[in-house]
Amino acid sequence: MSVITFGLNHQTAPLDLRGRLAFSPEQLAPALRGLNQRLERVDPEAAIVSTCNRTELYLAVGAAPAAPIVEPALDWLAEQGRVSAEHLQQHAYVKHDRDAARHAFRVAAGLDSMVLGEPQILGQMKQAVRLADEAGTLGTTLHQLFQRSFSVAKEVRTSTEIGAHSISMAAAAVRLAGELFEDLRELHVLFVGAGEMIELVATHFAARQPRSMAVANRTLERGEKLAGRFGAQALRLADLPQRLHEFDAVISCTASTLPIIGLGAVERALKARRRRPIFMVDLAVPRDIEPEVAQLADIYLYTVDDLSERVQSAGEKRQAAVQQAEAIIDAGVQSFAHWLDQRAAVPLIQALNRQADDWGAIELARARRLLARGEPVEQVLRSLARGLTGKMLHGALAELHGAEGAERERLADTVSRLFLRGSGGVSLLRDTGVNGGTNGTNGGTGTHGGSPARGFDNGSGPAPR
Repeated sequence: MSVITFGLNHQTAPLDLRGRLAFSPEQLAPALRGLNQRLERVDPEAAIVSTCNRTELYLAVGAAPAAPIVEPALDWLAEQGRVSAEHLQQHAYVKHDRDAARHAFRVAAGLDSMVLGEPQILGQMKQAVRLADEAGTLGTTLHQLFQRSFSVAKEVRTSTEIGAHSISMAAAAVRLAGELFEDLRELHVLFVGAGEMIELVATHFAARQPRSMAVANRTLERGEKLAGRFGAQALRLADLPQRLHEFDAVISCTASTLPIIGLGAVERALKARRRRPIFMVDLAVPRDIEPEVAQLADIYLYTVDDLSERVQSAGEKRQAAVQQAEAIIDAGVQSFAHWLDQRAAVPLIQALNRQADDWGAIELARARRLLARGEPVEQVLRSLARGLTGKMLHGALAELHGAEGAERERLADTVSRLFLRGSGGVSLLRDTGVNGGTNGTNGGTGTHGGSPARGFDNGSGPAPR
């Protein structure tokens, strides 16, 4: 099997492009089915990891070259975002096998995040795996890849200080607000959305005890549930334009595919506030707040990319832990690569098992016929054993018989490791004169490991009559 991942993230693509290629959780299952239909000739395993910082496709295919799958998958992803494949290629990366595994492990451990060591991505990856499994596109190889990435991430977090001194996006948002306003206790704060990120930001703001907090959400029930945790007011999203002027700080993070706070609504809010400033943070990808809002004189608008610059200094304090984390990841990659190599032998192992079953069935049928004719049981069992061993040894003995010189010695070494457990096949071959002695195999009367090479010509011992 071959593992491939390709996509784009905050290091390779601008915010707007990431927004065009983002998938909400509800979109992932139909997207995966559409991807598999596009790649039906290859029939890959597939999963999509889509967050505010990245959109990545993980694929596992058979022994076929990776090129025939990367190009159509890239075209498919470009179509989803309504961008040209050429434009996407300028910002995308493609990784194979070990590099793909290393990338997945680093993402899960938070080493590839805007905020070094942040834990949210692990939950997002687990959700992506669950949705791929439900869509029927996960498969054994990707399941193994992701489960190992989760184990590596857990070891990184428990064995290193990668998460120490963490400054999250949520904490950075509160710090920015503190730089703009003298006293956060005087603020009226609005949270738009009710997901995990908004919950984190609300937790940080609540610790600063603002004058009031409100939660606006498309589903009022869910908004009320989150608002209840913080003693906040719950609003309908439809009421937001009429009430926007009431708030000094607005933090938004929804799964909407279109902006929900437009330029006109913000202009009206500023007019009603008599030009008192509004602090706004847009943590959504795609954007929740129209980018033109940032041009207004009394608006302080920050995006996820803006906040990422604020958290890098904290990342510098954790660089010492990164080396330790990378060592853990290296070990995980090595283990997964070994497992992948073993998987490559599975078809051969299955074929060998089928062949052995067929041989067993043939000899068993022969034994039953002999017993039905009244042959002695002991004689039938001996014949059964000779028949099976003859069939199993026939291929190796035939190859030895046909080989010459150095090739024969190499083959004898392999045969001895397979059948004699390393007890000196080459020396045995020399001692018995296989390379030309009068008692060698070429004479047809030689011995192999002290036993007659019976059944050499047809793969089975002589049957009693």
